[in-house]
Amino acid sequence: MAKVSVGLRGWRFDEEEVFTDDGEWAPLDEMSDDTRNRILRLGMLLDQPCDACYLEHGEEYRKRAKAAAIVYGEPGDEVLLCESHESDFLYWFRETGGSDLTGEEEFRDSFHEWFAAGNRAPEGYGPDEHIEESPESLPNLPTPEEAQRRLEEAAEYEEKRYDLRDPDQVDGDAGEEEDLDMEGLDLDTEYPSG
Repeated sequence: MAKVSVGLRGWRFDEEEVFTDDGEWAPLDEMSDDTRNRILRLGMLLDQPCDACYLEHGEEYRKRAKAAAIVYGEPGDEVLLCESHESDFLYWFRETGGSDLTGEEEFRDSFHEWFAAGNRAPEGYGPDEHIEESPESLPNLPTPEEAQRRLEEAAEYEEKRYDLRDPDQVDGDAGEEEDLDMEGLDLDTEYPSG
């Protein structure tokens, strides 16, 4: 079972959970909750700046920054990094106790505080080599542009909301429009609160 990164390096997915045999995206509703949450979150993270660069240069950096290339942490509490700041994060994670915060709410904030205090990885401390095992067995992965487009579509899928008062937005079980009898329905009814 091959592991692949999509959009940003760092989060790795089981290839057959995110892609069909033809190399197309698997349907979101067939993915595990964790995988679907990460895929949807990636759509919001693409083109965001590196956290460390932003801490160093502030709002001015955001205007001229390259997008982050790497993501670590859990969805909603992730750290975004460029190639040059990955070693600082890895040093914090491996050598200063950052790994103890894996899955904790303060994961990102703790790294930000450590970095903002002027801490850095020692000279020559580098990220691991990133090696693709059996690249010939991977599906035809999308280009970064195509991955971004598909992730944005996935984010739109998650954000879709229905106005139940509008029958044109309510689909039936078979994917056909369902006729709703809205006559006599009082949507202004106030219910007692307990």
